[in-house]
Amino acid sequence: MTVGLGETVAIIGPNGSGKTTLIRILAGLTRQDTGKILLSGLDTSRSGEKARRTVGVVAHDSFLYEDLTGFENLHFVGRLFEVDCIEERIESIAARLGITSRLNQRVASLSHGLRKRFAIARAFIHEPRILLMDEPESGLDQQSMTILGDLVMDHVSGGGAVLMTSHDLDWSVTLSNRLAIISSGRIVRIGDTEDVNSIRKEYQVYTGMGE
Repeated sequence: MTVGLGETVAIIGPNGSGKTTLIRILAGLTRQDTGKILLSGLDTSRSGEKARRTVGVVAHDSFLYEDLTGFENLHFVGRLFEVDCIEERIESIAARLGITSRLNQRVASLSHGLRKRFAIARAFIHEPRILLMDEPESGLDQQSMTILGDLVMDHVSGGGAVLMTSHDLDWSVTLSNRLAIISSGRIVRIGDTEDVNSIRKEYQVYTGMGE
């Protein structure tokens, strides 16, 4: 499966279907058994570190250091990715996500929803070419989902690519160009969002909700 620049592809599937494993493999957090992965045209088996620098990841794990403040976490990641004008970039992404007032608060004291917002900020901080997101809407309220949706659409309109997994088919449709169904670790269907009714019926079958 290929995700092009300027495109969002959403992968839906039942629990245990392989959504999280797929994102972890693409992000370099889990090693694949077979096959080849290309990120920004780079083979991860040969240029893994360089390829992963083009990627931002939103996973179930926030990858935040709980003993550090939100600002310290973002500053640390920004330095790793050699972000120019890092403090200005932190201020910008924090304002977009509505977390400016929490920047000097330790992550350990934040609610789950706020941690998720900082995890999203962490993924966006270096303005990656590719976004990999594993159920990014999990733990977010409606306002936060709207903010995330705006960030994703801005990223794509700027020439970026997004591959995301989700349980929320309707939300995925609003953000995506294409939808894919995964089952038992395999992509079993992929189509344009215009085919959503057909995809919905097939998805219901795989989740046990269909006829």
